[in-house]
Amino acid sequence: MSLWQRVFSLAEIWTWAGTNSECGSAWVCRSGLRPLDIPYLPPRLPPSKVLPESGNALWYRKPASGLASWSTEWLPIGNGYLGAMIAGGTQEDHIQINIDSFWSGGPFVNSSYNGGNPDIFDVSLINGKLDSIRRDVFQARNGETDNVAVLTVPPLNYGSFSGAGYIVATRNSTLQASEYLLWLDLDSGVLKSSWFEGEIDFYREYFCTHETKSCTAYTKAGSLLSHTVTSHSYSFLPLHDLYNPIATCHDATTLKYRGQSLDRGMVYEFLAQVHAKPATAYITCRTSVVAASGGKGATTTSVIEVIGALETWITWVGDTNYNINAGDAAHDFSFLGPDPHVSLVQRLSRTTPLSYDQLRQIHLSDFKANLTEKFGLSIGASPDFTRSTDEQVRGYTKREGNPHLEWVLFNYGRYMLFSSGRGVLPSNLQGVWAQDTAPAWSADYHANINTQMNYWGAEASDGKHPHGERTTDRCLANQIMDVDVTASLWTYMEKTWVPRGQETARILYNTTRGWVTHNEMTHVIDHLEYGSGSISWWQEQGWPLIKGVAEFWLDNIFVDEHHNDGTMVVNPCNSPEQAPITLGCAHFQQLIWELFNGVEKGWQYSGDNDVAFLAEVRAKNARLDRGLRIGSWGQLQGSNIVHCFQILEDLSLNLWVEWKVEKDSPTDLHRHLSHLVGLYPSYSIASYPEDGATAVMGITRKALLNAAEESLRARGDGKGPDADAGEPQSMLTRVIPTAADYLGIPFRILGWEKVWRAACWAQLGHAEKFYDVLKTLDTYDPQYSIHTNFGYNLFSLYDPFTTVSPIFQIDANLGYPASVLNALIQSPSKSSLEAPIVISLLPALPAAWAELGGIKNARI
Repeated sequence: MSLWQRVFSLAEIWTWAGTNSECGSAWVCRSGLRPLDIPYLPPRLPPSKVLPESGNALWYRKPASGLASWSTEWLPIGNGYLGAMIAGGTQEDHIQINIDSFWSGGPFVNSSYNGGNPDIFDVSLINGKLDSIRRDVFQARNGETDNVAVLTVPPLNYGSFSGAGYIVATRNSTLQASEYLLWLDLDSGVLKSSWFEGEIDFYREYFCTHETKSCTAYTKAGSLLSHTVTSHSYSFLPLHDLYNPIATCHDATTLKYRGQSLDRGMVYEFLAQVHAKPATAYITCRTSVVAASGGKGATTTSVIEVIGALETWITWVGDTNYNINAGDAAHDFSFLGPDPHVSLVQRLSRTTPLSYDQLRQIHLSDFKANLTEKFGLSIGASPDFTRSTDEQVRGYTKREGNPHLEWVLFNYGRYMLFSSGRGVLPSNLQGVWAQDTAPAWSADYHANINTQMNYWGAEASDGKHPHGERTTDRCLANQIMDVDVTASLWTYMEKTWVPRGQETARILYNTTRGWVTHNEMTHVIDHLEYGSGSISWWQEQGWPLIKGVAEFWLDNIFVDEHHNDGTMVVNPCNSPEQAPITLGCAHFQQLIWELFNGVEKGWQYSGDNDVAFLAEVRAKNARLDRGLRIGSWGQLQGSNIVHCFQILEDLSLNLWVEWKVEKDSPTDLHRHLSHLVGLYPSYSIASYPEDGATAVMGITRKALLNAAEESLRARGDGKGPDADAGEPQSMLTRVIPTAADYLGIPFRILGWEKVWRAACWAQLGHAEKFYDVLKTLDTYDPQYSIHTNFGYNLFSLYDPFTTVSPIFQIDANLGYPASVLNALIQSPSKSSLEAPIVISLLPALPAAWAELGGIKNARI
């Protein structure tokens, strides 16, 4: 394996103490067909006899308490295409459903929607104004301007990711449930529940199968309640603000549910088919008219009823009329695809002949081959079978921590990306789960750090199979495709960002080549460097992506006329959610330097013969300001004023402030660490200097890392009011006081900025500081930590003290595994193929994890 595609297997299983017992999938196929892991009805056994032996599970002694607890108690399943949240009820169970491509707004509502670009007739005005802004920045004494209004556009028809409603599963029983247990098995990717009603035992399972693009909920009873009375029923419960949602009987065993987004745009549809055993069980679908409230007409509802069944399961498929291949100029940026009905009928027909055990086995084999077998981590934690997950969350303290819960959080983050990232679209701000039609921040793709954080840990824990390889599982007659969790991200960028980004480059910047984005390109390069992406992938998709961005920046870096030092800088620029508009922002300079390095490193594998392009990259990279300088109080220069300047809605195009002109404040607690992006997740700071010299640009490595540490320390642990995304609010500003009011705690709280800080402390080799910040994941007081930032379902929460359902934001969940891995293995990239990679093992291992641990199949 070349340095370019380096894979470090850590001798298959690498342990740092003792002998590691491999955690993960509990079975291995030896030969022939493995006996199916038939769903069982557990006798009256303690959790230690029912939960996975590894303890790799979230588990509870009661169902979720209601719709308002969606973000704190419901549990997720998904296959990328579909997502579902499970409440776990016994007599009535609500399954909240999502489709990854179901969005409001955009061209489905307004055919003239232009992606947030200025109107085409304003191009000459904009180009002239941009030149004027650039001159003003260069000439201003403070190197900044605030006159950028002409570049902004109103956020019309931006839209949002949207929930689609619920499947309601009802059982005809009035008996009290006892000995209830609900658990999400992270070794199998199956959500399970069991309970008793009198002497009758019940067992349920839920999972989503990637191969069939379907989800399934299964129920088994220990004995038949009645041969003549309906035992189970299934129906759809629409969201009230979706347009014209209608549920009908597609046939005797299948429900059809369809409608449009709340703004009468995109069409969605679900088909849900019910099966039952024994063969004598009777299934029927009936439609009835229900009077609407207030005497305003009537509506119809359809229900599938099952009589005489010991086992029953419902399998559903869903899709929209979104077409990711129709988002370019040739299709008028419409993204319009065919009505989903015909393809859904075909998709469901492929699951119809499969038994429940066959469906389940397809899921288990995929989960094993593409997640649990690919990678494994142990930090020496003992399973906790006495305290349920919600009890562990309530009992978590910063003082003591909980290695078992921390390990489960790590595995849960990998599970969530696996369950949300393998569809048509990549994992968004809520993965593939949204309860309603207007989730916070539209549950979109924030390219200033949030989308990146979703994928920070994907490469290192992607495992041992090369990109696109098929792995044969002898438990199945067919083969399971090795599905890369990042594949949808590259396709999304290629099909969505590139076409609109080319328009933005032309309209806003008067640039005739390339396309505009900011942060994602280091991920594209990482995908090849980690060995996850093949050479063919690089040539077909990776190289065109970074070449286009590099072409844009070749035309949009300028000789610095403010400092007159001969370097080339970005102008104008600003930092995520900060101001003012200035020049040479450290964040931009660091990433463009790494981008140009990636072009030089990847050239020989690209199949490209555009030598003039390569020569231009080399020439300008040699003159590029690297965004590394030490400020007056010993800090790495950064930013200190909060402001959000968004030009492009669809591209989340922010002009960012990491300043070449010093503007830092030692009291700035802002959540973003953009000027430290070269420390983590990138390498311009972490690998400095690369040629073995004691100094580059007059700065020694020790001085630079000390400055980075000073900046990190000054930014705080993510506990200041700004770092937690808002100033403290008075009780007078809200109708209902919250716990935060009485505790004196600022109202808005985030976790992702703490995950980033923890990873940075690990990069600096500060083990206990890394662990301290990781445990702090959200504390203003030693008693507040994981139990305030995470829900009982381990969802990372914003506004966790609200009395209604807090906001779920997935980036901390998905960034958590990356932060943990950075404490255990580090191998930051280098600017050239000739520079040796430095591998650091256990650079920031906390004492709490030091007794026993191991890693299997990590990539570097």
